Amino acid sequence: MIGIRSGLKPDVFSSSKGKEKLTMRKIAAMVAVLAGTVSCGPGDRARQTSERERAEARLARGRYLLEGLSDCFGCHSEIDWKAPGAPALPGRKGVGAVVPDESIPFQVVAPNITPDAETGLGKWTDQEIGRALRNGIGHDGRVLFPLMPYMLYRDMSDEDLAATIAYLRSLAAVRNATPKMLLPEPVQKSLQPPPPVASVPPPDQSTPQKRGAYLVALGTCAQCHTPIDNQMRPRADLAFAGGFVLKGPWGEVASANLTPDPSGIPYYTDALFLQAMRTGHVQARKLNSIMPWGRYRNLTDEDLTAIFAYLKTLKPVVHRVDNTEPPTPCKRCGSRHGLGSANL
Repeated sequence: MIGIRSGLKPDVFSSSKGKEKLTMRKIAAMVAVLAGTVSCGPGDRARQTSERERAEARLARGRYLLEGLSDCFGCHSEIDWKAPGAPALPGRKGVGAVVPDESIPFQVVAPNITPDAETGLGKWTDQEIGRALRNGIGHDGRVLFPLMPYMLYRDMSDEDLAATIAYLRSLAAVRNATPKMLLPEPVQKSLQPPPPVASVPPPDQSTPQKRGAYLVALGTCAQCHTPIDNQMRPRADLAFAGGFVLKGPWGEVASANLTPDPSGIPYYTDALFLQAMRTGHVQARKLNSIMPWGRYRNLTDEDLTAIFAYLKTLKPVVHRVDNTEPPTPCKRCGSRHGLGSANL
């Protein structure tokens, strides 16, 4: 009856020792199949290996983006501003912080982005994280203050978005309750989310310039290197032309003009650009620590040269900015910075 119920022939329990051993191996194999514990075949192992390699590659890509290009930890960590490259304090990476930029007239907070369930992203779904990154909407439905560069992350490819989320999930969970954002009510009411983004294909990387355009967007270079108007909106006529003044524990500094105009960086070469990003020095001149070269030095030479290739395609904009000179009012951007009075 046992043989009949299991689908085996009655003669499997033959008294022959040879047959008995062979049959018992068959029975064990069938039991393993029925129990789902049989080892996978070559095809299954190949698929599992492929999936594991893909997961590892995705995690590595997420690390590359967050620890380098996107510089997420530059805002979402407690920073040692006096150390070269302005690294996060030990154990404080991703725990969130009050943004120390004194040019913002109210309290802006970069929240805890570690996987802690109570104070971080632990209870956020992947969809909620993606919506915050691309559409600027928090898990509670409020529109995020645009210091979070969701307008620039809208073009982040689906794969890079998945990699970003995967790496965020891999961080050590740190319980750290951050202060509340203190946005004036008129400011909060004025915030409007951009149209939703459903899906973004891989970027066009057919030329260094096109590759660089994608990287510059994810690197949020325009956010600091473009002056803003009275409504805190980037000035399209001064895109990448510098003069945006940042004041905080790093001191007071105006961002540089990155356009190819003679008042910008036309004298840069590939080698000089790589030196600046790798060392924080432009020859003998030291870059201010608010310039995140400490993270950008983690980028590959290929990506850095692509970024510079794109910068050389920007529209030249006349705007003199020099932090070695005392700040003066600038009629061009409406701010105060070195050589401001030289701009008519």
